[in-house]
Amino acid sequence: MSAPRRAVHPKSRKLFQRAQAVLAGGVDSPVRAFRAVGGDPLFIRRAAGACIVDADGRRYIDYVMSWGPLIHGHAPRGLVRTLAAAAARGTSFGAPTELEVTLGDRVRRLMPWIERVRFVNSGTEAAMSAARVARAATGRDRIVKFEGCYHGHADPFLVKAGSGALTLGTPTSPGVPAATAADTLVATYNDLGSVERVLDEHHGAVAAVFVEPIAGNMGVVPPAEGFLAGLRALCDREQVLLVFDEVISGFRASAGGAQGLFGVRPDLTCLGKIIGGGLPVGAYGGRRDLMELVAPSGPVYQAGTLSGNPLAMAAGLWTLDRLTPRLYRRLARLNATLAAGLADAARAAGVPLQVNAVGSLLTPFFTRAAVRDFQSACTADTAAYARFFQGLLARGVYPPPSQFEGWFLSAAHTERDIAKTIAAARETLEEMG
Repeated sequence: MSAPRRAVHPKSRKLFQRAQAVLAGGVDSPVRAFRAVGGDPLFIRRAAGACIVDADGRRYIDYVMSWGPLIHGHAPRGLVRTLAAAAARGTSFGAPTELEVTLGDRVRRLMPWIERVRFVNSGTEAAMSAARVARAATGRDRIVKFEGCYHGHADPFLVKAGSGALTLGTPTSPGVPAATAADTLVATYNDLGSVERVLDEHHGAVAAVFVEPIAGNMGVVPPAEGFLAGLRALCDREQVLLVFDEVISGFRASAGGAQGLFGVRPDLTCLGKIIGGGLPVGAYGGRRDLMELVAPSGPVYQAGTLSGNPLAMAAGLWTLDRLTPRLYRRLARLNATLAAGLADAARAAGVPLQVNAVGSLLTPFFTRAAVRDFQSACTADTAAYARFFQGLLARGVYPPPSQFEGWFLSAAHTERDIAKTIAAARETLEEMG
């Protein structure tokens, strides 16, 4: 098995050397450091449409898309104009604006089970706040999450987490108090029996079950048939709240998120990324009676100076207003073509590969086993993914720098982009085979 060729990035390398003397680890989010795929991270100079350009002037077809929010591509002209106009009126007021009300109403219309919403600044804030509401509503302390699912970096969720925590081999982070970790119970994704056992063992002590309705942080793993509906039934039986973390799937799986796609009602929903059109944003919302517990209506305190800031709200409105059935059909078609092309290229090269794809998201797993949960995701050959990543990068394609992340398509990707990506994958896989 030969090593795929690598590109050299001297300016990015120099910038990373500088960054390591200034920033913790040289980056502001761990997976950016390329630890899982080797080499130095690329520093990005600019982006437009489906492409990014690095500090050395090299151009790449981008499948990171800022980890999901850029469903319309990088820097669409309409969004840039919208942001410029909003910035000219003021970047932050620390006071209410009409934009918050309008975007909140838009979110409610797209996801009708969200009767009330509260904007925050990240998915981490959204999940942390939803857990607080669930505990206040039920008078219980414990929460259930799924092995390999990631709900941000708040203490209760850094127990057998996915995303960057899984990539770096630290799914349970130092610095999380043992007492906090003890209140987080872990079940197996796509295994209702494991959830039932946890709820039976801790009967009357669980406030909420948190789940990514489409797992995206152990790589993309869709829910098995009946899994989400089964969770709803179990939560109803045990009087436990069901919380959907749709930070990735929200408005990606469909205009109504995974809950709209599968027709399963959560009690609370966490949102992020896309509702700010690429700006820092998050939100949580759900049943009216639950959200009325949040201050100032109720006693559950949560606040944020930049929550609902006019730049993120304006960008979110522009983004959500342009989600159409035609867009989702086109993205699904392109994604299916890419998934099939990757699988065919691997088969021809004799390289074991499973490709999971849903809507505009996919993950190629370097394993012979079907990937349906954390354990099967962990059978993937991460060294093979690293070689694949470097081979694609050398050929002008920028996939996520981790086996355990999703690839994201956008409205800006073209059939030509997909064909180039498949050709680059074929060449790389032939070198690996």
